[in-house]
Amino acid sequence: MLKHTTPIALDEASFSIHYQDTIVSMGSCFAQNIAGYLDDKFYTINSNPFGTLYNPLSIRNSLGLLLNQYEFQKEDLFLHHGLWHSFQHHSSFSSTDPLQTLENINIAAVKARIKLQEANVLIITLGTAWVYELKATNQVVSNCHKVPSNRFRRKRLTVEEIVAQLGAILAYLQNKNPNLQIILTVSPIRHLKDGFVENQISKSILLLAVQEMVQRAHYIHYFPAYEIMMDDLRDYRYYADDLVHPSRLAIDYIWKLFSEHYLAPKEAALRKKIGKLQAAMTHRPFNPHSDAHQKFIQQQLQQIETIHRKAPFINLDKARQHFKTQLIAH
Repeated sequence: MLKHTTPIALDEASFSIHYQDTIVSMGSCFAQNIAGYLDDKFYTINSNPFGTLYNPLSIRNSLGLLLNQYEFQKEDLFLHHGLWHSFQHHSSFSSTDPLQTLENINIAAVKARIKLQEANVLIITLGTAWVYELKATNQVVSNCHKVPSNRFRRKRLTVEEIVAQLGAILAYLQNKNPNLQIILTVSPIRHLKDGFVENQISKSILLLAVQEMVQRAHYIHYFPAYEIMMDDLRDYRYYADDLVHPSRLAIDYIWKLFSEHYLAPKEAALRKKIGKLQAAMTHRPFNPHSDAHQKFIQQQLQQIETIHRKAPFINLDKARQHFKTQLIAH
């Protein structure tokens, strides 16, 4: 039989993710993708409270700000091209009103701080070993916000720097919360603006740093998303139109492997029921007022209550509200 892929063999995971766990996810676009799937399955997850982060030092600094309960002030913002930005945050937090920007930033931080204290699982995706330092302050920024490049120094981190900086704060987190399990991944998305060779060197540094941290700590684990994309799915049909980002098909495939590897097998039946509920939420009726659709809505609400009785720790408010708003009073 002809083989068209080279599947990555995964060793059995040393722990499982359960519905009662609290999950925090930080890092590049891939962290956002995995978080989206977990959220769709109604796991308790807080994702990227600083927005998309690419380099290990920005992730380390963001965790430190959460641990120190830092509250951002207007002095932490700057105005550029009519928008107020934070060098520690993605542009999704930026706005024309500094007070609105601060409110968005600090609300997200408070929510994430609570979840981080409760977290059983921390998922971190590293995107690049390149960092940009603001010359005026020597501060590593998370996002340059299209500020002129001459205001920054570009630097490539070493394996030792990544292990020392990120590894130290992960050790601190696990010491504070011995139940915490940490999953590290390297983003399969190539940073071609760095150049093909430079991107490959960057990814290699990240992979070496991750392996060093995994070998040093029993609570740190590696999921090979990078290798799955580069080797198992090495075909352009698995890429989006920009030929850089994974396609939906590729992301679905990697998620399938991630879920089979980490999600608790004993909860498979529960996940299947929630999957059906999620599919029902995407249903678009031809006639929302029809008796058939109203009966469908009632069935979904009954299913929600059935799931709630069996698993009261799952937050089903979003699904419940979705269907209740479609009910027509008689």
